[in-house]
Amino acid sequence: MHLGLHLPGGQVTLEDVQASADSRGIPLDEVGIEGLRYPILVADCQGAKRETVATVAMSVSLEPEAKGAHLSRFIEVLHGSRDQLSPQNVTRIADELRQRMGSSSARVGMSFPYFLEREAPVTRARAYVEYTCAVTASSEARGSSMVLSVEVPVTSVCPCSKAISDRGAHNQRGHITIDVRPVQHPTDLWFDELIDVAEAAASSPVYALLKRPDERYVTMAGYDNPVFVEDMVRTVAQSLDGWDRIRSYRVRAINDESIHNHAAFAAVSWRSPAGKAAG
Repeated sequence: MHLGLHLPGGQVTLEDVQASADSRGIPLDEVGIEGLRYPILVADCQGAKRETVATVAMSVSLEPEAKGAHLSRFIEVLHGSRDQLSPQNVTRIADELRQRMGSSSARVGMSFPYFLEREAPVTRARAYVEYTCAVTASSEARGSSMVLSVEVPVTSVCPCSKAISDRGAHNQRGHITIDVRPVQHPTDLWFDELIDVAEAAASSPVYALLKRPDERYVTMAGYDNPVFVEDMVRTVAQSLDGWDRIRSYRVRAINDESIHNHAAFAAVSWRSPAGKAAG
């Protein structure tokens, strides 16, 4: 294929090398781009769109007779959808990429900081808390799928330390990571609900802004609700088990221990019977 361009001095024909044939007969699982940082708008459950910067990976399968993929089209698809990332259309981006590239499968992954406005527990002072979120959408002729991921900062108070100490108990910052595969697409499942589940499983959420009455409340509330990493993953799993919108999940909690020189973690995975049957 040749592309003719009208430039000063006449028409110049540019060869389309990617569209040429390859004789080796080897199909490729994936070819694409990764490590691209790009501004996007992400919908939230508070009725707003959050502007953030995503790290993006996009790929398609390549037929054995095709020499290469037109990488510029990846950026065109991304740019055309940069303001539309929501539960209802995230898989549509992968579908559009697959159809635009004429491939049998496509995959789009984005990770980004996601900000939600949170209230302090007593004074109701408001500030944004940052969460690390990611979405991966896949498209094939037989259908599409996606995986949502959240990494939520939390505080945990050690139950053992509380039980054996005359005064106080050690506490630490940690993170709870939840990966879920929704049952159907599009879906109304989104990051906000998963973040709420993670925060509820900890001794206390992490806040960006606390006044003195808030700090007192958070300190005592955490002390009254000590949890191990094992408790946190089990509590999250118990919550997610009741959701019929989830095909599978994985939960992982890690604490940066404040009195040890190691971190403690626990993890659990689950797939619904329907999810196991679907593979």
